Amino acid sequence: MKSSNLLFIGFMGVGKSTLSKMLAKELKTVCLDTDKIIENMESRKIKEIFADEGEEYFRELEKKVALWLEKNVQNSIISTGGGFIHVKNLKKIGTIIYLKSSYEGIIKRLKNHPQSKKKFAKRPLLQDKKRAKELFLSREEHYLECADFVIEIENYKNEKDIVKEIKKLARA
Repeated sequence: MKSSNLLFIGFMGVGKSTLSKMLAKELKTVCLDTDKIIENMESRKIKEIFADEGEEYFRELEKKVALWLEKNVQNSIISTGGGFIHVKNLKKIGTIIYLKSSYEGIIKRLKNHPQSKKKFAKRPLLQDKKRAKELFLSREEHYLECADFVIEIENYKNEKDIVKEIKKLARA
């Protein structure tokens, strides 16, 4: 049986955290962020985990978080890291909503953010733009395969309209 959680997937910087907070507020429910959970578990930032332990260690932490979510969390909005789609139990955690954007749209969104430098700095895998685009292209098909619903966020004028669309899907 599928959990009552709504799980946001998509490439880093697409807006998963922002939209999940907005939706949780609208639905008067809890919002969890897998990257924040990992940071709290480790008492350090994602950037530091990557620098000190490497990506493989980080992916193991994601697996632990995924198992915890599956067993312990209900009726929540969950924002995931960009690579969280690789956990084996993803579909057991909740209904999966893929927030889809072009790579260029994501970069533009981050560049236009008031805290642009901070947004780029906290994403270690975005430091090399060529490698980041290759990673984006390699994940795109997997996002589509995992998704129960796809929302092309570049089709919306603002975040409030995206949240309205997600609320319609949640009621369906």
